[in-house]
Amino acid sequence: MSNTEQTGQAGRSEEAGRAAADEQSLGAAGERLSTAPDQDPEPASAGLPALGFVGWIRWFWRQLTSMRVALILLFLLSLGAIPGSLIPQNGVDETKVAAFKKSHETLAPIYEKLQLFDVYSSVWFSAIYILLFVSLIGCIVPRTGQFVGQLRSRPPAAPKRLTRLPAYTTWRTGATPEQAREAALRLLRKNRFRAHAAGDAVAAEKGYLREAGNLVFHIALIVMLVAFAAGQLFRSEGGKLIVEGDGFANTLSQYDDFRSGSLFSLDDLSHFSFELKRFTGTYEATGPQRGTPRTFEAGITYSEDGGPDKEAVVRVNEPLEVDGAKVYLIEHGYAPVVTVRDGKGEIVRRSPVPLLPLDANVTSQGVVKVKDGYRDKNGKRDQLGIPLFFVPTFAGEGQGQMFSVFPALVDPRLSVSAYHGDLRADSGVPQNVYQLDTSKMKPFKDANGEILKKQLKPGETFTLPDGAGSITFEREVKEWASFQISQQPGNGWALAGAVAAILGLVGSLFIQRRRVWVRAVEGEDGVTVLEMAGLGRSESAKLPEELAELAAALHSVAPTAPPAPADDAPANDAENRDAAGHDPVDDGAEPAEEAVPAEGASQ
Repeated sequence: MSNTEQTGQAGRSEEAGRAAADEQSLGAAGERLSTAPDQDPEPASAGLPALGFVGWIRWFWRQLTSMRVALILLFLLSLGAIPGSLIPQNGVDETKVAAFKKSHETLAPIYEKLQLFDVYSSVWFSAIYILLFVSLIGCIVPRTGQFVGQLRSRPPAAPKRLTRLPAYTTWRTGATPEQAREAALRLLRKNRFRAHAAGDAVAAEKGYLREAGNLVFHIALIVMLVAFAAGQLFRSEGGKLIVEGDGFANTLSQYDDFRSGSLFSLDDLSHFSFELKRFTGTYEATGPQRGTPRTFEAGITYSEDGGPDKEAVVRVNEPLEVDGAKVYLIEHGYAPVVTVRDGKGEIVRRSPVPLLPLDANVTSQGVVKVKDGYRDKNGKRDQLGIPLFFVPTFAGEGQGQMFSVFPALVDPRLSVSAYHGDLRADSGVPQNVYQLDTSKMKPFKDANGEILKKQLKPGETFTLPDGAGSITFEREVKEWASFQISQQPGNGWALAGAVAAILGLVGSLFIQRRRVWVRAVEGEDGVTVLEMAGLGRSESAKLPEELAELAAALHSVAPTAPPAPADDAPANDAENRDAAGHDPVDDGAEPAEEAVPAEGASQ
């Protein structure tokens, strides 16, 4: 065995002996200091007091207000919005909900129990929403107090050893320590640092907007949640189809369909009315985009609270804002003017009939229902149902069918057939105004026993058999527009909250909180030693760069001191040598230090 190994073994034996002696001297305390596991470890909860009711409440509150739980709740809220977007909702379109239930007899009861047809008013969605709201408030309140306290306090004094900080630089200057500190104080304040003199150093801090941005982000989330809740509780939304020349007054009876929040009152409806003067729709006539809309606008005349009439143009995504409500242009179509006469030639109905578009070329269909006033040639009361099929630009001549090849009114045609009997309008079952229930009706037939149909050009008349009357397609074809009138009281707040959230997030991500210290003390040789150091809340390559810029600016005010001259300058080379013929060395004097650039932690 070598001498080195023997020495190492002896040292280890000596250390083991000292450790054993220490354990014997410490007794039980030494055993507790040991990192070895006990033979019979006690349960972790042994000797700990029970939390109790108050303790559990505090624990639950800390968990609820933690960032982890807030993110989980936000994620659950996003997941909960998915079925609200994919599954028809009662508050949006009850007709689609009914159709979904009819076509999905197995899933519908399950969805009903899970409240998936009313997601945004369901118990589970409201619980997530409220918990997220409380979590954000519980997070913001204490952080706001801490931030205000930080704003009122001064930056901390300089550490004892600045060389340990990640960004550091130093040099010797001819300025006095007081002059250097005053220059540093002016420089830091000029660069928007909060700075003050603390002992032999200047302490400064910058980047408070980082925490302010974080708080703004969380407050903006609360504003958005409140705005969303207000929008759901106090909203109103309805649709109205208006033919050219007709008008609308903002009352409940005027709507074709109407939905509102649970806290909305009819007294909250805005007081205005408007009339559709004209609808203008133009389309691309040639090229690959043939038929694409170019102009899609409705010219209206409106008034507020019975005031003077005003003219406006409503376009897609350009609503009319009046008395807190917005009027959106949703859809348009054609309304051919149809005249119906009875068996005695009397006009029983003459009006434009709005038809629903079926495709991009505005192929449309609808129904004329004559419930009262119609009599056959014998004077007997009856009801008529007249299905209509309309094309604005006719095609299909000689092919046994009709279809449209262009959405504008170029060559309009109207296909007409007729039924008579009971329209079941008084059956108590809601009916679609664009569909005909023929269960209690009989069609008019030709000599061959086929259902009687005829294609009409503008101005032509379809005469019903057996003197039952006639149907005339007048030369006038009007256009209709569908409007959505909505009141959303929280939209402005939601937009402001979204913008504030983005700005706050940008500030919290890109603004760095950092501190800078400048120490100036007199060295042993009487020359001022100036030190600068910086520290950031997170690692950043910009901190050394910023410190270097500050050091360069301060160096221009407090420049590096020139090196001190030698006390006894030699007269000649002979006098500059000692008896042994060697050059003498400096008597322990160190040369003056130059400015060291701030690159990481300079040692």
